[in-house]
This record gives sequence, C-alpha cells and structure tokens, in this order.
Amino acid sequence: MDEHDFDDFYAASYGRVVAQVHALVGSRDEAEECVQEAFVRAWAHRRQLSADGHPEAWVRTTAHRLAVSRWRRVVRGRRPVDRALAAPSQSPPPTETHVAVVAALQRLPEAQRLVLVLHHLADLPVSEVAREVGAPEGTVKARLSRGRTALAALLADTASAEGATHA
Repeated sequence: MDEHDFDDFYAASYGRVVAQVHALVGSRDEAEECVQEAFVRAWAHRRQLSADGHPEAWVRTTAHRLAVSRWRRVVRGRRPVDRALAAPSQSPPPTETHVAVVAALQRLPEAQRLVLVLHHLADLPVSEVAREVGAPEGTVKARLSRGRTALAALLADTASAEGATHA
C-alpha cells in the first residue's frame, strides 16, 4: 500500500471506524484518539496490511485494544494528564437516539457489545465477525441474538423512563 492508497484508505475508513469504536467504548473523544493512534500504527505496517486484505479490521481491532489499555490505566490510576491539556474536539452533538444506543450498549457484556457493533455498525457478515473475534459462527449468532434481545429491553426501559418523565 503506497502513500496515496493509504490516504484513500484513511479517508474512506476513519469516520466509520470512529463510530464503531465509539459504540464499543462509549466515548467519542476516546474513540477518536484511539483510532488516530491505530492509523499511525497502521502506517508503519501498511505493507503487511495490504497483503492481509483486511486493513480496516486491523485498525478497528487495534483501536479497541488501545481503548481497553487506556481504560485499564485509568482504573489503576496511571492515566497521563494529556487530555486535560488538549483542546476539546469539535464534532456535531450526537442525537438522543445515538446517546441512548451507546449507553445501552455499555450495559451489555463486552462479547455481545462487540459482535453487535461489528455486525450492525461495521456491516460485517457473521463469518467476518467470527473471524475477527476468534469465535465460531454459531457462538457469534447466539451472542447477536442475546445481545439484540438485551439491547431491545434496555432501549424499551429507556423509552418508558423518558415517557414517564415527560408525562
């Protein structure tokens, strides 16, 4: 993958991967930082990514792992102060529906959240989700089914709670 191909790959994938990682981690700023770092790392591995044939999956997986590592540092109290010094990013405010879906996704077990995001937000077929998460297709289908059911219940609870508040 040469510089021009990588630029095209970045332009075509960045927004989509940020949206997917945001749904996984619950923070748009964190998602943007992790995806940017993942693309920096992808640049260093661009020849292998080109041969692999799944560069977007590599970037998404790397960004998700970076977010998990950052979260672990926060939990351990060793998070660097860099965010306090950074200028806030300018992005359009999310819709109420988007906020509700991301909040509900955060309440699901990670395995269910991951397959839901990969299948429904990344538009990957079940076989690709299975490859990316390292699980059999039947397991992915079961996680999708349980995740959809749980997500629907969480969103219904949110909707009824909002209805009761507005009444």
